[in-house]
Amino acid sequence: MQTTLRHPTDRICERCGREEQWDDSVETWRVVDNNAGSIYCIHEWDINGSFVPFEEHL
Repeated sequence: MQTTLRHPTDRICERCGREEQWDDSVETWRVVDNNAGSIYCIHEWDINGSFVPFEEHL
């Protein structure tokens, strides 16, 4: 059995609405559609306990 570590590819701040997507080419998060949210926000990303980072393959 092989296990793969996954990471989120999209995230949205629950406070200001900032939307970001993971960019594999530069290995960083990028803002989506110029929705930068608030520059003063301490971002609360919508990634929670329901996201399972480990995926098992049989």
